[in-house]
Amino acid sequence: MTPLPHRSHADDLLSFIKASPSPYHAVACAAQRLEKAGFRELHGTDDWTGTTGGCFVTRGGALIAWYVPEGAPAHTPFRIVGTHTDSPNLRIKPTPDTGTAGWRQVAVEVYGGVPLNTWLDRDLGISGRLALRGPGGTVESRLVQIDEPLLRVPQLAIHLDRTVNEGLALDRQRHLAPLWALGAPEEGALLRRVARAVEADREDVLGWDLMLHDVQPPGYLGADREFMVSARLDNLVSVHAGVTALAAAATAPDEPAYIPVLAAFDHEEVGSGSETGAQSPLLERVLNRSVAARGGGSEDWARALSGAFCVSSDMAHAVHPNYAERHDPGHQPLPNGGPTVKVNVNQRYATDSTGMAVFVAACERAGAPWQPFVSNNAMPCGTSIGPLTAARLGVTTVDVGVPGLSMHSARELCGAADPGHLAAVLGAFMASD
Repeated sequence: MTPLPHRSHADDLLSFIKASPSPYHAVACAAQRLEKAGFRELHGTDDWTGTTGGCFVTRGGALIAWYVPEGAPAHTPFRIVGTHTDSPNLRIKPTPDTGTAGWRQVAVEVYGGVPLNTWLDRDLGISGRLALRGPGGTVESRLVQIDEPLLRVPQLAIHLDRTVNEGLALDRQRHLAPLWALGAPEEGALLRRVARAVEADREDVLGWDLMLHDVQPPGYLGADREFMVSARLDNLVSVHAGVTALAAAATAPDEPAYIPVLAAFDHEEVGSGSETGAQSPLLERVLNRSVAARGGGSEDWARALSGAFCVSSDMAHAVHPNYAERHDPGHQPLPNGGPTVKVNVNQRYATDSTGMAVFVAACERAGAPWQPFVSNNAMPCGTSIGPLTAARLGVTTVDVGVPGLSMHSARELCGAADPGHLAAVLGAFMASD
């Protein structure tokens, strides 16, 4: 096997992804890693006055974390890394128990842009969170992760559909109900099984946010294991890199010249329009409170934002060898060529020359390669949280990402060296002076 740079980072990333089948698990894993680096959790009802050092707040599938050096003025600018914790998948409906023809099935809904064929004939588990009845009328939120091969969306045999290779046209309501047992539908059966996984009674489950995940573990691919393959590379690659970079900035011998921030939002795959999405005031309120906690007023807040900068990190498209014509002929990123800088003049990405310069300079300090990316003009261009953050906070923003294949698939691919390159660049960005 040929050694690749950042192999230990890639190994750690695969462990992070395996432990993060839902946005809520990703937040819990990120929080645990930050706590080990000396960060402490703050709550909205706490008094933040005088807080310095590493802090973070969580809300559902979102996490905002930052590090304040001792004695940092209230107007110290921010260095923000923006990411998202959610991935396209199949989510369980409020009334989940269904079935037909002697099979018990589960009613699901498509979340985000899912290539439906990638979810067929895969062994699926259940993850997410349960809202449980607590003592004295309280409600307790508990994570659930069933990594057993509990469900499956079976494909119709080619003998019964000779046109299956001509394209996939599924009735989402009828054909996407995974099977999980034999017998007639039984109300409450699925939730009893899920509640048992967290040692709770079905009667105590008041609500849930549950989704399906492929139980095949992440791993490596290729003659020299130069690729990594996994679910949820989009966008746990960036979340993990952001956590790694922030922890490194907080534990470095030299204090950072800025306030490094990690913003991991939820619901990016469906437009970011929620209390935990990039369109919400969550990040703005947290950063404003951090300024006020150091005795700052409106003038300090304005100065901190005026000098702020944001790197929006999301997965990018590597050139596909079988569909090279779908890519811009002059911009064809390859795995292990370093992170891409994503540009779109119609502001689907927020990158401009200033943003590109700051990111490229961070790449040079980190000794990491980088690649430019522009979508084919004849193809619609995707977007990320970059333009939303730039518009909401009024800060210079650059959109970047690790290039990969099979984006939004149940099993994606990227270069094994690129996540480590990204983490190194984000670390250089957060520590820049």
